[in-house]
Amino acid sequence: MIAAAVRQLRLFFIALQFFTRLPVPRWVGFEMAWLQQSSRYFPAVGVVVGGIVALTYLLCAMLWPQPVAVLLSVVAGIWVTGAFHEDGFADTCDGMGGGMTPQRVMEIMTDSRIGTYGAVGIGLLLALKCTTLSLLPPALVAPALLLAHPASRLASAALIWKLDYVKGEGKAKPLAQKMSGGEFLVGVVSVAAPALLMTWLGLLTWAALAVALAALTLISVWLARRFVRRIGGYTGDCLGAVQQAGEAAIYLALLAMAA
Repeated sequence: MIAAAVRQLRLFFIALQFFTRLPVPRWVGFEMAWLQQSSRYFPAVGVVVGGIVALTYLLCAMLWPQPVAVLLSVVAGIWVTGAFHEDGFADTCDGMGGGMTPQRVMEIMTDSRIGTYGAVGIGLLLALKCTTLSLLPPALVAPALLLAHPASRLASAALIWKLDYVKGEGKAKPLAQKMSGGEFLVGVVSVAAPALLMTWLGLLTWAALAVALAALTLISVWLARRFVRRIGGYTGDCLGAVQQAGEAAIYLALLAMAA
């Protein structure tokens, strides 16, 4: 029992190390097989990131107006993750916007340089997230962050679970081997636990939670279908694109419910 718990804790720390800049204990170690198995904790990493971002917002809101606190919280999230998912979103915008064939889309997405589609896309996305969070009722901002970060990462994990990885090599390849239903269920629990706690505490209404998750599902399914149609599956950049778009969709849904 203890050995099994230690193994799961190790897998969580491996995921945390891969997706963030946060330090992990030295005893964790590293093996490529562990990285593949750690994908189940991708949403749990979102709980940690969401907690850091929400705490940053709450502390900054004591000193500055809401728009400033929101902007600083977004900056904190980008710093913690090293803009890992934002980079994927920008590359996906470039590839899908500029590529006419699957091969060309993949070539553009692999290019480390950012193009016009990527620059415009990530600029508009960050503006949308900051604007939407700034217009939410102040008491709803932290719950929105705590919901959106893990839930949007669960949507990305769903691509690993259901779609084929189509890139020969890449930063996501170690994670891209098929995820089992049981592993995906671990991710679902990572999202459900904080979401249910927030509704029980009255921080989120059941209606707002349902609409937010519906919006996340719609944008994720739409993007997944486009990925399959354009390149036959997904790449690591596609995972980042789904996470970023899903996060924004949750904020928009919560704002619509609060209006």
